[in-house]
Amino acid sequence: MVDKAYCCSAFLAFRFIPRDGVEFAPGMRHVNAKLPMKEDCTPVASAADIDAALQGTFRSLEGQRLGLLLSGGMDSATLATYMRGCDAYTFRFLGGNYQREELKRAERFAAMNDMTLHYVDIDWGVVQEGLEPVMRHRGAPVHSIEPQVYAAARQAAADGIERMIIGDGADYVFGGMDLLLAKDWGYEEFIRRYIYIDPAEVLVEPASITGLFEPYRRGDNIDFVSFMEGPNTLESYGSYMNAFATAGMPYSDPYEHLSLVKPLDLNRIRSGESKYLVRELFRMRYGEKEPEKVPMPRPVDEYFRNWNGPLRSEFRRDIDLERYNGNQRWLMYALERFLNMLELEFRKCET
Repeated sequence: MVDKAYCCSAFLAFRFIPRDGVEFAPGMRHVNAKLPMKEDCTPVASAADIDAALQGTFRSLEGQRLGLLLSGGMDSATLATYMRGCDAYTFRFLGGNYQREELKRAERFAAMNDMTLHYVDIDWGVVQEGLEPVMRHRGAPVHSIEPQVYAAARQAAADGIERMIIGDGADYVFGGMDLLLAKDWGYEEFIRRYIYIDPAEVLVEPASITGLFEPYRRGDNIDFVSFMEGPNTLESYGSYMNAFATAGMPYSDPYEHLSLVKPLDLNRIRSGESKYLVRELFRMRYGEKEPEKVPMPRPVDEYFRNWNGPLRSEFRRDIDLERYNGNQRWLMYALERFLNMLELEFRKCET
Protein backbone atom coordinates (compact mmCIF):
# COMPACT_ATOMS: atom_id res chain seq x y z
CA MET A 1 0.00 0.00 0.00
CA VAL A 2 1.39 3.40 -0.99
CA ASP A 3 0.69 6.31 1.36
CA LYS A 4 3.38 8.92 0.87
CA ALA A 5 1.69 11.46 3.12
CA TYR A 6 1.61 9.03 6.03
CA CYS A 7 5.23 7.93 5.49
CA CYS A 8 6.51 11.51 5.40
CA SER A 9 4.55 12.42 8.52
CA ALA A 10 5.51 9.26 10.41
CA PHE A 11 9.21 9.72 9.74
CA LEU A 12 9.19 13.31 10.97
CA ALA A 13 7.20 12.34 14.06
CA PHE A 14 8.88 9.04 15.00
CA ARG A 15 12.14 8.79 12.99
CA PHE A 16 10.84 5.62 11.31
CA ILE A 17 7.75 4.25 9.55
CA PRO A 18 5.93 2.12 12.15
CA ARG A 19 3.32 0.55 9.84
CA ASP A 20 4.71 -2.37 7.87
CA GLY A 21 3.43 -2.58 4.32
CA VAL A 22 2.84 1.18 3.98
CA GLU A 23 5.36 2.67 1.57
CA PHE A 24 6.52 5.91 -0.01
CA ALA A 25 6.17 4.70 -3.61
CA PRO A 26 5.18 1.66 -5.70
CA GLY A 27 7.79 -1.08 -5.58
CA MET A 28 9.29 0.37 -2.41
CA ARG A 29 9.53 -1.70 0.77
CA HIS A 30 10.82 -0.28 4.03
CA VAL A 31 12.44 -2.62 6.54
CA ASN A 32 11.85 -2.47 10.31
CA ALA A 33 13.50 -4.48 13.06
CA LYS A 34 11.74 -7.31 14.87
CA LEU A 35 11.70 -7.11 18.65
CA PRO A 36 12.93 -10.18 20.54
CA MET A 37 10.12 -12.34 21.89
CA LYS A 38 9.89 -12.21 25.68
CA GLU A 39 9.95 -15.99 25.93
CA ASP A 40 13.27 -16.04 24.08
CA CYS A 41 14.90 -13.55 26.46
CA THR A 42 16.84 -14.45 29.61
CA PRO A 43 14.97 -13.23 32.72
CA VAL A 44 17.09 -11.23 35.17
CA ALA A 45 16.32 -9.74 38.57
CA SER A 46 19.71 -8.46 39.75
CA ALA A 47 23.10 -7.26 38.60
CA ALA A 48 24.44 -10.75 39.38
CA ASP A 49 21.83 -12.24 37.01
CA ILE A 50 22.90 -9.86 34.25
CA ASP A 51 26.53 -10.75 34.88
CA ALA A 52 25.81 -14.48 34.54
CA ALA A 53 23.75 -13.92 31.39
CA LEU A 54 26.44 -11.78 29.75
CA GLN A 55 29.12 -14.33 30.57
CA GLY A 56 27.00 -16.95 28.84
CA THR A 57 26.49 -14.70 25.82
CA PHE A 58 30.20 -14.14 25.34
CA ARG A 59 30.97 -17.83 25.83
CA SER A 60 28.64 -18.52 22.92
CA LEU A 61 30.59 -16.06 20.76
CA GLU A 62 34.01 -17.58 21.44
CA GLY A 63 35.99 -18.25 18.28
CA GLN A 64 34.74 -15.14 16.50
CA ARG A 65 36.82 -12.00 16.20
CA LEU A 66 34.69 -9.43 18.00
CA GLY A 67 34.64 -5.66 17.86
CA LEU A 68 32.87 -3.40 20.37
CA LEU A 69 31.21 -0.09 19.59
CA LEU A 70 32.64 1.70 22.64
CA SER A 71 31.46 5.05 23.92
CA GLY A 72 32.29 6.77 27.17
CA GLY A 73 29.09 5.52 28.79
CA MET A 74 28.53 2.68 31.23
CA ASP A 75 26.59 0.34 28.90
CA SER A 76 29.37 -0.31 26.40
CA ALA A 77 32.06 0.12 29.06
CA THR A 78 30.47 -2.71 31.04
CA LEU A 79 30.44 -4.94 27.96
CA ALA A 80 34.14 -4.19 27.47
CA THR A 81 34.93 -6.09 30.69
CA TYR A 82 33.69 -9.29 29.04
CA MET A 83 35.77 -8.64 25.90
CA ARG A 84 39.28 -8.12 27.22
CA GLY A 85 41.85 -8.03 24.45
CA CYS A 86 39.29 -7.48 21.69
CA ASP A 87 39.04 -4.54 19.30
CA ALA A 88 37.03 -1.44 20.18
CA TYR A 89 35.67 1.25 17.85
CA THR A 90 35.03 4.77 19.08
CA PHE A 91 33.56 7.66 17.13
CA ARG A 92 35.75 10.73 16.86
CA PHE A 93 34.00 13.80 15.49
CA LEU A 94 35.35 17.00 13.98
CA GLY A 95 38.96 16.03 14.49
CA GLY A 96 38.35 14.90 18.07
CA ASN A 97 37.22 18.33 19.28
CA TYR A 98 33.57 17.38 19.73
CA GLN A 99 32.67 15.85 23.14
CA ARG A 100 36.34 15.37 23.96
CA GLU A 101 35.54 14.34 27.53
CA GLU A 102 33.54 11.32 26.38
CA LEU A 103 36.32 10.36 23.98
CA LYS A 104 38.79 10.38 26.87
CA ARG A 105 36.54 8.07 28.87
CA ALA A 106 36.30 5.63 25.97
CA GLU A 107 40.09 5.66 25.66
CA ARG A 108 40.39 4.92 29.38
CA PHE A 109 37.92 2.01 29.29
CA ALA A 110 39.70 0.52 26.28
CA ALA A 111 43.04 0.70 28.07
CA MET A 112 41.62 -0.81 31.27
CA ASN A 113 40.41 -3.83 29.27
CA ASP A 114 43.53 -4.25 27.10
CA MET A 115 41.52 -3.47 23.99
CA THR A 116 42.94 -2.28 20.68
CA LEU A 117 41.16 1.02 20.15
CA HIS A 118 40.29 2.16 16.64
CA TYR A 119 38.97 5.66 15.97
CA VAL A 120 36.12 6.06 13.52
CA ASP A 121 36.55 9.60 12.28
CA ILE A 122 33.25 11.20 11.32
CA ASP A 123 32.69 14.44 9.49
CA TRP A 124 29.97 15.70 7.18
CA GLY A 125 31.63 14.05 4.19
CA VAL A 126 31.48 10.63 5.87
CA VAL A 127 27.82 11.19 6.74
CA GLN A 128 27.08 12.11 3.14
CA GLU A 129 28.90 9.06 1.81
CA GLY A 130 26.91 6.68 4.01
CA LEU A 131 23.50 8.30 3.79
CA GLU A 132 22.29 6.99 0.45
CA PRO A 133 23.35 3.35 1.04
CA VAL A 134 21.52 3.12 4.38
CA MET A 135 18.42 4.82 2.95
CA ARG A 136 18.36 2.46 -0.01
CA HIS A 137 18.66 -0.57 2.23
CA ARG A 138 15.93 0.58 4.61
CA GLY A 139 13.62 1.86 1.88
CA ALA A 140 13.06 5.01 3.92
CA PRO A 141 14.89 8.03 5.31
CA VAL A 142 17.02 7.29 8.36
CA HIS A 143 18.08 8.35 11.84
CA SER A 144 21.22 10.48 11.97
CA ILE A 145 23.26 7.73 13.68
CA GLU A 146 22.90 5.30 10.78
CA PRO A 147 25.51 6.70 8.38
CA GLN A 148 28.11 6.81 11.16
CA VAL A 149 27.32 3.27 12.41
CA TYR A 150 27.56 2.13 8.79
CA ALA A 151 31.01 3.77 8.55
CA ALA A 152 32.13 2.00 11.74
CA ALA A 153 30.86 -1.35 10.48
CA ARG A 154 32.71 -0.97 7.18
CA GLN A 155 35.91 -0.01 8.97
CA ALA A 156 35.61 -2.99 11.31
CA ALA A 157 34.98 -5.33 8.38
CA ALA A 158 38.14 -4.05 6.68
CA ASP A 159 40.03 -4.84 9.91
CA GLY A 160 38.83 -8.44 9.86
CA ILE A 161 36.16 -8.14 12.57
CA GLU A 162 33.56 -10.89 12.23
CA ARG A 163 30.89 -9.57 14.61
CA MET A 164 30.26 -6.22 16.23
CA ILE A 165 28.90 -5.85 19.76
CA ILE A 166 26.75 -2.91 20.84
CA GLY A 167 25.08 -1.89 24.10
CA ASP A 168 22.06 0.03 22.82
CA GLY A 169 19.49 -2.30 24.39
CA ALA A 170 20.37 -1.37 27.98
CA ASP A 171 18.40 1.87 27.67
CA TYR A 172 15.24 0.07 26.61
CA VAL A 173 15.38 -3.02 28.82
CA PHE A 174 16.65 -1.42 32.03
CA GLY A 175 15.03 2.01 32.14
CA GLY A 176 17.54 4.34 30.57
CA MET A 177 15.02 6.67 28.95
CA ASP A 178 14.78 8.63 32.17
CA LEU A 179 13.23 11.80 30.72
CA LEU A 180 10.31 9.86 29.28
CA LEU A 181 9.98 7.83 32.49
CA ALA A 182 10.19 10.92 34.70
CA LYS A 183 6.45 11.22 35.35
CA ASP A 184 3.05 9.70 34.68
CA TRP A 185 1.82 11.25 31.46
CA GLY A 186 -1.56 12.36 30.19
CA TYR A 187 -2.38 11.02 26.72
CA GLU A 188 -2.22 14.27 24.78
CA GLU A 189 0.67 15.50 26.88
CA PHE A 190 2.75 12.41 26.07
CA ILE A 191 2.10 12.75 22.34
CA ARG A 192 3.30 16.36 22.40
CA ARG A 193 6.39 15.37 24.37
CA TYR A 194 7.23 12.28 22.34
CA ILE A 195 6.98 13.29 18.69
CA TYR A 196 10.10 14.84 17.17
CA ILE A 197 8.36 17.16 14.68
CA ASP A 198 4.64 17.80 14.39
CA PRO A 199 4.05 17.07 10.67
CA ALA A 200 1.45 19.84 10.44
CA GLU A 201 4.15 22.40 11.22
CA VAL A 202 6.34 21.58 8.23
CA LEU A 203 4.39 19.55 5.63
CA VAL A 204 1.88 20.82 3.08
CA GLU A 205 -0.17 17.61 3.38
CA PRO A 206 0.36 16.17 6.87
CA ALA A 207 -1.24 12.87 7.86
CA SER A 208 -2.49 11.84 11.28
CA ILE A 209 0.12 9.96 13.31
CA THR A 210 -1.81 9.46 16.55
CA GLY A 211 -2.83 5.90 15.63
CA LEU A 212 0.50 4.67 16.96
CA PHE A 213 -0.47 5.81 20.46
CA GLU A 214 -4.08 4.60 20.54
CA PRO A 215 -3.38 0.97 21.64
CA TYR A 216 -1.67 2.38 24.73
CA ARG A 217 -4.37 4.87 25.65
CA ARG A 218 -5.93 4.48 29.08
CA GLY A 219 -8.72 7.06 29.16
CA ASP A 220 -7.04 10.46 29.47
CA ASN A 221 -3.71 8.81 30.27
CA ILE A 222 -1.32 6.46 28.50
CA ASP A 223 0.58 3.28 29.35
CA PHE A 224 3.84 4.98 28.50
CA VAL A 225 6.02 2.14 29.80
CA SER A 226 4.45 -0.34 27.35
CA PHE A 227 4.66 2.23 24.55
CA MET A 228 8.36 2.63 25.19
CA GLU A 229 8.86 -1.14 25.29
CA GLY A 230 7.16 -1.33 21.89
CA PRO A 231 7.40 1.48 19.29
CA ASN A 232 10.15 3.41 21.07
CA THR A 233 12.38 0.34 21.29
CA LEU A 234 11.55 -0.72 17.75
CA GLU A 235 12.76 2.62 16.39
CA SER A 236 16.15 2.41 18.08
CA TYR A 237 16.83 -1.25 17.36
CA GLY A 238 15.93 -0.68 13.71
CA SER A 239 18.57 2.01 13.28
CA TYR A 240 21.40 -0.32 14.29
CA MET A 241 19.95 -3.28 12.43
CA ASN A 242 19.77 -1.32 9.20
CA ALA A 243 23.24 0.24 9.44
CA PHE A 244 24.98 -3.06 10.17
CA ALA A 245 22.95 -4.97 7.59
CA THR A 246 23.77 -2.38 4.93
CA ALA A 247 27.47 -2.95 5.66
CA GLY A 248 27.02 -6.74 5.73
CA MET A 249 28.34 -6.89 9.30
CA PRO A 250 26.79 -9.34 11.82
CA TYR A 251 26.20 -7.77 15.23
CA SER A 252 24.88 -8.66 18.66
CA ASP A 253 23.36 -6.56 21.43
CA PRO A 254 23.67 -8.69 24.60
CA TYR A 255 21.29 -6.46 26.58
CA GLU A 256 18.60 -6.81 23.94
CA HIS A 257 18.05 -10.46 24.84
CA LEU A 258 17.49 -9.91 28.57
CA SER A 259 14.18 -9.16 30.28
CA LEU A 260 13.36 -7.92 33.75
CA VAL A 261 11.57 -10.32 36.08
CA LYS A 262 9.95 -7.40 37.90
CA PRO A 263 8.54 -4.18 36.43
CA LEU A 264 10.85 -1.19 36.29
CA ASP A 265 11.23 0.57 39.62
CA LEU A 266 10.09 4.00 38.47
CA ASN A 267 10.78 5.52 41.89
CA ARG A 268 14.46 4.62 41.61
CA ILE A 269 14.64 5.97 38.08
CA ARG A 270 12.92 9.19 39.08
CA SER A 271 15.33 9.56 41.98
CA GLY A 272 18.27 9.65 39.57
CA GLU A 273 19.04 5.92 39.21
CA SER A 274 18.24 5.25 35.57
CA LYS A 275 19.37 1.74 34.57
CA TYR A 276 19.94 0.98 38.26
CA LEU A 277 20.85 -2.69 37.65
CA VAL A 278 23.40 -1.80 34.97
CA ARG A 279 24.85 0.78 37.35
CA GLU A 280 25.28 -1.95 39.96
CA LEU A 281 26.89 -4.24 37.40
CA PHE A 282 29.32 -1.52 36.31
CA ARG A 283 30.40 -1.04 39.93
CA MET A 284 30.82 -4.81 40.32
CA ARG A 285 33.03 -5.03 37.25
CA TYR A 286 35.09 -1.86 37.73
CA GLY A 287 34.97 -1.21 41.47
CA GLU A 288 34.20 2.45 40.87
CA LYS A 289 31.25 4.77 40.26
CA GLU A 290 29.68 4.66 36.82
CA PRO A 291 30.04 7.59 34.38
CA GLU A 292 27.08 9.83 33.72
CA LYS A 293 24.80 8.92 30.85
CA VAL A 294 25.76 10.48 27.50
CA PRO A 295 23.75 9.90 24.29
CA MET A 296 25.66 8.66 21.24
CA PRO A 297 27.38 11.84 19.99
CA ARG A 298 26.57 13.37 16.64
CA PRO A 299 27.24 17.07 16.01
CA VAL A 300 24.03 17.75 14.12
CA ASP A 301 23.74 21.29 15.48
CA GLU A 302 27.10 22.05 13.87
CA TYR A 303 26.19 20.29 10.63
CA PHE A 304 22.97 22.26 10.20
CA ARG A 305 23.98 25.61 11.68
CA ASN A 306 23.74 27.39 8.31
CA TRP A 307 21.20 25.13 6.61
CA ASN A 308 18.45 27.07 4.82
CA GLY A 309 15.77 24.42 5.13
CA PRO A 310 14.00 22.04 2.72
CA LEU A 311 13.04 23.19 -0.77
CA ARG A 312 10.77 20.41 -2.06
CA SER A 313 7.09 21.11 -2.66
CA GLU A 314 6.06 18.66 0.09
CA PHE A 315 7.37 21.16 2.65
CA ARG A 316 5.70 24.38 3.70
CA ARG A 317 7.39 27.60 2.66
CA ASP A 318 6.84 29.30 6.05
CA ILE A 319 8.94 26.93 8.21
CA ASP A 320 10.65 28.86 11.01
CA LEU A 321 13.96 26.96 11.22
CA GLU A 322 14.93 28.78 14.40
CA ARG A 323 12.36 26.65 16.24
CA TYR A 324 14.15 23.40 15.39
CA ASN A 325 17.35 21.94 16.77
CA GLY A 326 19.94 19.99 14.80
CA ASN A 327 18.27 16.61 15.35
CA GLN A 328 14.97 17.95 14.04
CA ARG A 329 16.65 19.64 11.08
CA TRP A 330 18.28 16.29 10.25
CA LEU A 331 14.81 14.73 9.94
CA MET A 332 13.68 17.32 7.41
CA TYR A 333 16.97 17.07 5.55
CA ALA A 334 16.94 13.25 5.43
CA LEU A 335 13.33 13.17 4.27
CA GLU A 336 14.09 15.62 1.47
CA ARG A 337 17.19 13.67 0.43
CA PHE A 338 15.18 10.44 0.34
CA LEU A 339 12.40 12.00 -1.75
CA ASN A 340 15.02 13.40 -4.13
CA MET A 341 16.53 9.92 -4.44
CA LEU A 342 13.12 8.41 -5.20
CA GLU A 343 12.43 11.03 -7.83
CA LEU A 344 15.77 10.42 -9.51
CA GLU A 345 15.12 6.67 -9.56
CA PHE A 346 11.68 7.23 -11.08
CA ARG A 347 13.18 9.36 -13.85
CA LYS A 348 15.77 6.70 -14.61
CA CYS A 349 13.02 4.09 -14.94
CA GLU A 350 11.10 6.33 -17.33
CA THR A 351 14.10 6.62 -19.64
